[in-house]
Amino acid sequence: MKEANARRILLGITGGIAAYKSAELTRLLVQQNIAVHVVMTQAARQFITPVTLQALSGESVYSDLWDARIGNNMAHIDLSRECDAILVAPASADFIAKLAHGLADDLLSTLCLARECPLLVAPAMNRQMWEQPANLRNIAQLQADGVRVLGPAAGDQACGEVGKGRMLEAQQLLSECMALYAAPILKDQHILVTAGPTLERIDTVRAITNMSSGKMGYAVAQAALDAGASVTLVSGPTHLSAPSGANVIRVASAQEMFDAVQREVARADVFVSVAAVADYTVKQPSATKIKKANQPLTLELEPTKDILAHVASLPNAPFCVGFAAESENMREYAQEKRKRKNIPLLAANLVQSAMGSDDNELVLFDDAGEHHLQRAPKRVLARQLIEHIAKLQRASASKKKPKTATT
Repeated sequence: MKEANARRILLGITGGIAAYKSAELTRLLVQQNIAVHVVMTQAARQFITPVTLQALSGESVYSDLWDARIGNNMAHIDLSRECDAILVAPASADFIAKLAHGLADDLLSTLCLARECPLLVAPAMNRQMWEQPANLRNIAQLQADGVRVLGPAAGDQACGEVGKGRMLEAQQLLSECMALYAAPILKDQHILVTAGPTLERIDTVRAITNMSSGKMGYAVAQAALDAGASVTLVSGPTHLSAPSGANVIRVASAQEMFDAVQREVARADVFVSVAAVADYTVKQPSATKIKKANQPLTLELEPTKDILAHVASLPNAPFCVGFAAESENMREYAQEKRKRKNIPLLAANLVQSAMGSDDNELVLFDDAGEHHLQRAPKRVLARQLIEHIAKLQRASASKKKPKTATT
């Protein structure tokens, strides 16, 4: 039986040069007092030896589906039963395909199929393999099944090419694992998050939009779920898979996003406005396609409704968090925006280093001043933001005087 408060992770290693990072990850996990049980595929053994992983983990390493060291010869079931999660790092394209289609022909794939715990995978492959439609379909299927896909990152690859497909670094994967043990700091709270761009129609085929990917908003929604909150995510058009467990409302225009927030805000304890909502919309969109002509086209634009300002002005407003993406004078503009909208917390970043990327850096502005969050994957920053929100909420609650009974 698993000891009370014991922390255990099953680390699956598949064939790939990134397997060397798994040795460092094992060492880092053990330093955090997490027991690491390693399961390797036969291909993984071509890149790193079981002896190395056994020395680092202090535990036996498994790769045989019929390993007699498990008393009842049920290694494919028993090895994961007392683990908090299975992390496959690196996860090859072949292994990802197995998971997506429910194939189980070795110990690691069978463990993943028979698990009762969360499954996380860290892809690692050549950039062309990553970009193949078949692989991207498999990734989308895993996400739809509730599997956490960590990365990949972009950069130099062992084959000499440059692009997306590198496995995340060991320190980044450690951060993802530590999130499994995050305290439920937002338990019993409902968090309302907006994410992504809006799309303002010009005619039946054209629209005005922006470069927002929605990645930061989706990361905030996931971090809130990890912190024990119930989450409603109002999302503009993105290609991202929704966080498992979130109530997702998909919208297109700024008006649709405003209407959705207005419907949901009454039950929200916290409102995090991450979406890049259009400041202007076309006043009179055409009911038919506007034909091209050899002359300038003039569009009359009108301001959209300010969703964050509206929510912050409500009589029983939730705790409001805004985002500011600036191209210059970030601190000046961010502080002015927080003051103008009368919100307790605002997160700011430079657009040229954030939109569409997998990582970011933020500066948080609140009544106490500035708090710089160093550049990191957006998931990491989202967890730090959620921790800061919870901290401010606790401080606010402690300042409130208890109500006295009246007769």
